Amino acid sequence: MNIDYTQIGKRIARRRKKQGLTQLKLSEMVDVSEVYISNIERAVSIPSTEVIMRLALALDTTPDEFLVGTARMGGEEAWRPVAEQLRGLNRKQLGLVERFIAWVREQEI
Repeated sequence: MNIDYTQIGKRIARRRKKQGLTQLKLSEMVDVSEVYISNIERAVSIPSTEVIMRLALALDTTPDEFLVGTARMGGEEAWRPVAEQLRGLNRKQLGLVERFIAWVREQEI
């Protein structure tokens, strides 16, 4: 599967604007720089799994909306507690979580 970072950036920008937020306000909510938000929206920077989760939380959606263009809503918000737990992890822990998520996605459950 090819990941289209240009589309991801456009989806993030569209959702941000729909929420009436500036790049500065969103950057403060997600605890990253305004330049980084701009770079993500223009596909200059590739966001980590943690940043995608924090963006989804800040923009009141699921990561699916950014990654594949559709959001899972209507009671399927089990991802929120997971996203909150990611906030306090260091880089090494986040790398482990990212690898674990990739492994889980490969499983036929």
